[in-house]
Amino acid sequence: MDRIVGIDYGKARVGVAVSDPLGIFASPLETVPAAKIIEYLQKYAAAETITRFVVGYPVNLNGRLAAAAADVELFLKALQRHFPAVPVTLEDERFTSVLAHRAMIDGGMKKKDRRDKSSVDKISAAIILQSYLDRKR
Repeated sequence: MDRIVGIDYGKARVGVAVSDPLGIFASPLETVPAAKIIEYLQKYAAAETITRFVVGYPVNLNGRLAAAAADVELFLKALQRHFPAVPVTLEDERFTSVLAHRAMIDGGMKKKDRRDKSSVDKISAAIILQSYLDRKR
C-alpha cells in the first residue's frame, strides 16, 4: 500500500512515522539509530510503497536555519542517493518536540516513560507528517 513517511532526523536517533494508505492520518512507527536509518527505510520500502518522504527541517524562531540543518542536509543527500524516485518535502519542525511532550502528557503517559527520547522522536515525526498531510488537503 502507498505510504508517506515522516522523518525527524537527529544525529543519534531518527523518528519515523507513516501515513495511512489514504494519506489522512500520521502514526508514529519507530525510532531508529541514525547510522541504520537508510537500511531501515530500505527494508520498509520492500514491504510498503513509499510515495514521499516528509523530513523535518530545523529552523530557528527567527526563521534562520538551525545548526542541525547541516546534518539534515547530509541525510537528504543519502536519502536521494538511495531513493532517487521518491520525492522529498521539507517541513518546518519548530516546536515539534514541545508538541510531542504535550501529546504524551495529554495521552496520560507516565513521567518515567516521557523521559524516553525515542518516544519523543517518533511522535515528533508523526507531528511533522501530520502537519504536511493537513496542509496538503
